[in-house]
Amino acid sequence: MLSRILGFVRDLVLARLFGADAATDAFFIAFKIPNFLRRLFGEGAFATAFVPVLTEYKETRAFEDLKGLVDHVAGTLGVVLLGVSLIGVVAAPLVVSLFAIGWVLDGAHARLVLASSMLRLTFPYLFFISLTAFAGGILNAHNRFAVPAFTPVLLNLCLIGAALWLSPWMEEPVTALAWGVLIAGVVQFTFQLPFLHKLKLLPRPRVQRGHEGVDRIMKLMVPALFAVSVVQINLLLDTVLASFLQTGSISWLYYSDRLMEFPQGVLGVALGTVILPALSRGHAAEDPKAFGQTLEWGLRTTVIFGLPATVGLVVLAGPMIATLFLSDRFDFHDVVMARQSLVAYAIGLLGFIFIKVLAPGYYARQDTRTPVRIGIIAMVTNMVFNLVFIVPLHHAGLALATSLSAFVNAGLLYRGLRRRQVYSPSSAWRLLWLRVVVACGVMSAVLYFGAPPVERWVQWGLAHRALLLGLWVLVGAVSYFLVLAAMGMRLHDLGRAGATR
Repeated sequence: MLSRILGFVRDLVLARLFGADAATDAFFIAFKIPNFLRRLFGEGAFATAFVPVLTEYKETRAFEDLKGLVDHVAGTLGVVLLGVSLIGVVAAPLVVSLFAIGWVLDGAHARLVLASSMLRLTFPYLFFISLTAFAGGILNAHNRFAVPAFTPVLLNLCLIGAALWLSPWMEEPVTALAWGVLIAGVVQFTFQLPFLHKLKLLPRPRVQRGHEGVDRIMKLMVPALFAVSVVQINLLLDTVLASFLQTGSISWLYYSDRLMEFPQGVLGVALGTVILPALSRGHAAEDPKAFGQTLEWGLRTTVIFGLPATVGLVVLAGPMIATLFLSDRFDFHDVVMARQSLVAYAIGLLGFIFIKVLAPGYYARQDTRTPVRIGIIAMVTNMVFNLVFIVPLHHAGLALATSLSAFVNAGLLYRGLRRRQVYSPSSAWRLLWLRVVVACGVMSAVLYFGAPPVERWVQWGLAHRALLLGLWVLVGAVSYFLVLAAMGMRLHDLGRAGATR
């Protein structure tokens, strides 16, 4: 939660200092490329392959074997990441051209040069942040969740500091943000090292061909590289297509995605982080009942908190964008355009979070092939939706396509677990859906008819907007939980999810 709040502060500072123009579009391209690869190598495929194997070593083998696995994975991962980072720095202009084809065709040479120069600074971030994810995986496998969860706070602090204090010294102010990204990678990695030392698992990197644990991780990781990152691939495809649209489209998508990622990060990432080690332990202990109950708990939690978050984002999209980003550099037109893509992204929030819960049901069982097949279907679906919606809805059509493809992905993951009898829903789901849908209906009516329209919102000062937004968020949450309570639901029921299967 702290990380996401500081992320809002970061984006507020960026929007007010840099706005939504060609220079910010260039930075977001330079930041998204290593961020995408980070989610592939770090939080994505690597984590889903590494944590189950690490958990199995921890539960079934001696500490010396566990330490050996950590050392050899650190060495192998470090060498691969170093090579990829060097290639990215050298080939920065080519990489940028691939992800911003529209700029190449439009002859936007200045934007390409600026993005390439910033990518040379941001690409090494991949090396440090992926090793940070490696350290976080070790800590999570030992039920140490707080330190990895706090680490992104440091990225936000570094970017805020670079925007406020470094940018005035730069010939092109936005370049300071690229330096902030690089500094943040180093800071985040070194921050976790003392905690690994406390576990006596501070790695001494070694590279050895044929190490049994490393080979298993690599075999699991190769298909997972695609499967676990389908959402990120879809978001990058949105960026590529947005480069063909009017200036500002990439920035509008970025800011709306950032708002949508608040509930996705607080709920979805947290659930995925906690569930994977728990499911891995259930699989290693050959306890299918515990395995199924963990999935049930994750899905129920997603519905109870994810659906009202979706409703809140859709109804209050305009006020949220205006409160956080409205300034001289980010005007009312930008607010309206970013609101459109936020509503489209918010529609898919449940799908995004369901993926975070359901995919670990495969990875904990060391099945990465099935999510690959499902991921391919979801990505093709996304491209079809992109072509259908981009003409009538422009940048918002790209966001809507990503949302719909997320539901396709989640639905196929769910069906696969049901068919394999890995998960069977309890009888309490009908009542749960009834309660949540009714409560969300009441909340949406309260917010829609009570909150002022965005046209009035932009006439007030920042303090007034922030106070009023906080008030209406509170009103929406209170109305939702009061209706749930009136229908007989209690929060402690969530902790017993799946107990009466």
